[in-house]
Amino acid sequence: MPSLRVGVVGVGHLGYHHARIYASLPDVTLAGVVDTSDERGRKASLDFGVPRYAAVQELLEAGIDAASVAVPTSAHHQVASALLDAGVHVLVEKPITTNLRDAADLVNRASDSGVNLQVGHIERFNGAVIALFDAIRKPRFIECHRLSPYPNRSDDVSVVLDLMIHDLDIVRALDGTAVVSVDAVGVPVFSAQEDIANARLRMRSGCVANLTSSRVSMERMRKIRIFEADAYVSTDYSEQEVMVYRKKSGPLPEGMTPMEMISVEPLAVQHDEPLKLELASFVESVRARRRPVVSGEDGLAALQLAQQIVDRIRQSA
Repeated sequence: MPSLRVGVVGVGHLGYHHARIYASLPDVTLAGVVDTSDERGRKASLDFGVPRYAAVQELLEAGIDAASVAVPTSAHHQVASALLDAGVHVLVEKPITTNLRDAADLVNRASDSGVNLQVGHIERFNGAVIALFDAIRKPRFIECHRLSPYPNRSDDVSVVLDLMIHDLDIVRALDGTAVVSVDAVGVPVFSAQEDIANARLRMRSGCVANLTSSRVSMERMRKIRIFEADAYVSTDYSEQEVMVYRKKSGPLPEGMTPMEMISVEPLAVQHDEPLKLELASFVESVRARRRPVVSGEDGLAALQLAQQIVDRIRQSA
């Protein structure tokens, strides 16, 4: 099988690790990196022994099959459009774009060019989330907390598009039905956009999801808790742990407390770097010409829901 030539556009905080992983994947050649910063571009070029280009067009002229786009969200549409129109398969970091018009345009360009468009919702490749999807049958209530200290990056968009969108994608995939109502509140603290936000969603299935995201927290937390008719599943994204609390079958025996009727079981979790699994999946989807795990359409749907939440926050402000 010929080596897949892949480029990375934007080798800052996250893009650098895209380049690192591509350079290590079998049957993949890191063909070059692009960055407007001489310092970042030079570091990646030296660390991975690849050319550094000043513009996307130079990377295209060098010849690539696929590329990661890890530039600021405001530049996603411009960069990804150039790559897609050139027939290059693209993995664009989340959120897919800053607005729905541009997101839909990228989906259409990928379709017109006959190439894959994947969106970097990395939590889908977290071992704990993979185990969670195998354990859940019919969620009735979902609670998500995603908290972190101020990052000094990605503050060009609301925390809803920066952090909460990860959990929105997970909630959509877990429930599988349309959102029928949204209630939300949020406030800016250090940026011009919302830095703290809470949303309560009701699905057509009857499932309710409560999501809280903050980038001004003193502690880090990335957890999702799911309640079913006879079970409670707690997932820690950071620790990659899943615990299932399930009611034992049968009536309560005499002399036993209700809490003694609950079994506690940790689920087996594949502990691997989620970004590595995500990029390997992207490469495989390109080779097999199959739909990515998180397609452009999935990224667009997550952005639509995130934008609906932001609109509700600002309408009530």
